[in-house]
Amino acid sequence: MLNKIWVAFILAGFVAAVVQLLQGDLDVFTRVLNGLFDSAKTGFDISLGLVGVMSLWLGIMKVGERGGLIEVFGRLVAPFFRRVFPDIPAGHPASGSIVMNASANMLGLDNAATPLGLKAMRELQEINPQKDTASNPMIMFLVLNTAGITLIPTSVIAIRQAIALKQGLVGFNAADIFLPTLLGTFVSFCAGLVAVAIWQRINLFCRPVLAFFAGFAALLGGLYLWLGGMPAERMAQMIGLLGSGIIVSIIVLFVAVAAWRGIDVYESFVEGAKEGFGVAVQIIPYLVAMLAAISVFRSTGGMDWLIGGIGSLVLALGLNADFVPALPVGLMKTLSGSGARGLMVDVMTTYGVDSFPARLAAIIQGSTETTFYVLAVYFGSVGITKTRYAVACGLIADAVGLVGAILIGYAFYH
Repeated sequence: MLNKIWVAFILAGFVAAVVQLLQGDLDVFTRVLNGLFDSAKTGFDISLGLVGVMSLWLGIMKVGERGGLIEVFGRLVAPFFRRVFPDIPAGHPASGSIVMNASANMLGLDNAATPLGLKAMRELQEINPQKDTASNPMIMFLVLNTAGITLIPTSVIAIRQAIALKQGLVGFNAADIFLPTLLGTFVSFCAGLVAVAIWQRINLFCRPVLAFFAGFAALLGGLYLWLGGMPAERMAQMIGLLGSGIIVSIIVLFVAVAAWRGIDVYESFVEGAKEGFGVAVQIIPYLVAMLAAISVFRSTGGMDWLIGGIGSLVLALGLNADFVPALPVGLMKTLSGSGARGLMVDVMTTYGVDSFPARLAAIIQGSTETTFYVLAVYFGSVGITKTRYAVACGLIADAVGLVGAILIGYAFYH
């Protein structure tokens, strides 16, 4: 599937470039070539930047594994994971790594989530009978990762606050998208979970899964009651304290428990950290390939044509088209996180950060994930070339999440 998508991006971009050339745009192929070079550099820079973070987190995870806490994490969620990941053996360290990755994603800590996710993929690969083909647990993990719940859209709130100050808005609450984003990301998560469960014939109507959803709903309510009435700056401060405090506490807990059990913590950390460089380097070709294809499609105007067609269709159906300016953010987010962020800023700058399109763009940015980036990086890190239905389920989650975010935006702000 990734092969077909990659080829489609390249060919569609080339056709768009030829059309623009025939219309007199003599610089189109220069833009495409520059975009290819820039995307190759970006892919390398991202992978290189991961070396230090990967080394740090793989070292910490090795300490947690030696100290036995990863196994404890796995046992705590064993009832839920036995239903959602039936092919993962009981007590396997992959369960703990998946929990840690999900926790970092929920708190908006991308730098922590990526190496933890790559660690989980390596552990899932150990129990994968076909090393070049995605296993059922891998597909479930990646789809839930791409559609993962984000409790706190920290970066989106910060960007909105900065743009509001630039536009001279007084008393603007940059964190007012908090609850809509929570709901949007929950819709996406449920869509991804249900899509994979249907494909893998997993029964979700059981006590552990229903208890998980009930617990999450209670958590949503508690966070809203705690943070909902705070001023934007205070909320941002408490959000930062919550996220960083939990992660630092986990690191200290891992180290303390391992030391208490007589483990050589330093040597364990170094042993785990050694794996970081190899994993980061292995990602480079897969990441560069995906970013290059996306660059061709974007720099030739393929995305603009797609959005224009959707806008015309919406108007032809007699529907309200106020959401269309924010739609590129959702479509681009599937392909490129940085590209979607740039489009979100453009919407906020063009229409005003307090406008409906800008608020909707912020909800979409905070409640969707870079599906193709995640698939390329995570599968690439373990050499998976046959992705089976992972892309299809990921796109289903993205589509449902995007529609859900739009409907939620209308319900709250229109």
